[in-house]
Amino acid sequence: MERGDQDFNILLATDSYKVTHYKQYPPNTSKVYSYFECREKKTEPSRDRKVKYDKTVFYGLQYILHKYLKGKVVTSEKIQEAKKVYLEHFQDDVFNESGWNYILQEYDGHLPIEVKAVPEGSVIPRGNVLFTVESTDPKCYWLTNWVETILVQIWYPITVATNSREQKKILAKYLKETSGSLDGLEYKLHDFGYRGVSSQETAGIGASAHLVNFKGTDTVAGIGVIKKCYGTKDPVPGFSVPAAEHSTITAWGKDHEKDAFKHIVTQFPSVPVSVVSDSYDIYNACEKIWGEDLRDLIESRSAKAPLLVRPDSGNPLDTVLKVLDILGKKFLPVENSLGFKVLPPYIRVIQGDGVDINTLQEIVEGMKTNRWSIENISFGSGGALLQKLTRDLLNCSFKCSYVVTNGLGVNVFKDPVADPNKRSKKGRLSLHKSQSGEYLTLEEGRGELEEYGVDLLHTVFHNGKIVKTYTFDEVRENAKLKDCEVQQLLN
Repeated sequence: MERGDQDFNILLATDSYKVTHYKQYPPNTSKVYSYFECREKKTEPSRDRKVKYDKTVFYGLQYILHKYLKGKVVTSEKIQEAKKVYLEHFQDDVFNESGWNYILQEYDGHLPIEVKAVPEGSVIPRGNVLFTVESTDPKCYWLTNWVETILVQIWYPITVATNSREQKKILAKYLKETSGSLDGLEYKLHDFGYRGVSSQETAGIGASAHLVNFKGTDTVAGIGVIKKCYGTKDPVPGFSVPAAEHSTITAWGKDHEKDAFKHIVTQFPSVPVSVVSDSYDIYNACEKIWGEDLRDLIESRSAKAPLLVRPDSGNPLDTVLKVLDILGKKFLPVENSLGFKVLPPYIRVIQGDGVDINTLQEIVEGMKTNRWSIENISFGSGGALLQKLTRDLLNCSFKCSYVVTNGLGVNVFKDPVADPNKRSKKGRLSLHKSQSGEYLTLEEGRGELEEYGVDLLHTVFHNGKIVKTYTFDEVRENAKLKDCEVQQLLN
């Protein structure tokens, strides 16, 4: 696979202060070894953050390696460009020109670092090492933490994938409790986030991270990221359906909403079609237009091509319950084997407004309380799925834990007196899994002892080459909900 933007300059892709760090390490340092983790948070979730996120989905490193770090990333032109920028930026000559020239001459511009990581898609408890980085040439000790800036941007796909999976757990619990099955789970949360993110690249990375857990998306950019950097056995990893937006309804005029509805559902007779129904009065649309004027047309649709009624305003829980109540009076539901109401298979609801992990929980809980099966509904989420997230949500951190100085290895760490949560790990690290399935990070090189078993960190990048990759199918398999997890949710 070709690397991404050929104009990208790794010499300019770091925090400014790192340009000066090669002068700050102890004299005769010959190796720096650092690691990445999602730190444990000892305090309970706040009122606004009801989910603990005690496990994380590791995803996105392969993308960063492919796009930014593999191959010849250092050239004489890029060195000179960086030299000029930093001279102006610092108003002083602090740039390590000789160090970068050494990488160009000795490694033909390939980065002399090694990255070890857990398999992509792995679901790992907070507080464990996820990947390590170390320099492979004594003269390039400073390079390890130069690449911290770009590597730590993995916080974003990890956080999207983790948040998405937590929502999948909620949906799995309530779908199982109200239907007795998990059929259709992977289509229950649809990505509406394309326009709500900060860039095309964010859209691609974030959408691909959501697709680790689900198969529904309107953020097409994610498909390209997956195809280029992972690959799947299927032609595409994500799917969508024809859907109306307000302009395709309001363009007909307020007095012709029924005509708009009829036209749109008639255009797509053999696939599901989603019609936003709140341009004027969502309740009138459900009762009069869908429930009376177009009832015969809707009843003629098949279970494989249902109408998806989409509310897009109001309090999410109240609106969903009222829409279900109205539709249930017009299209008589049946009771499933667990005693929950299910609308006829030709009509369903999709809630795409105000959906985040907390409102999702509230809606499905409210539906269960009112004896509606989760079979009746799917959800769309935009900004809350792909944008309303920060690195602090999972406390993503990259820290140095081992250096070699004067030929001697030294285990190093930080331990701030004012915040025990920020205490870092010591020495060379390894990750292990016990026979009972518990994960354990071993510090200070103890994982080299055979008694702990195999290290789950595998070399994925070495001296400019990606040496191990994962397909997106493997990522999904690693991240899937296990039967025991679903059982725990139900207990």
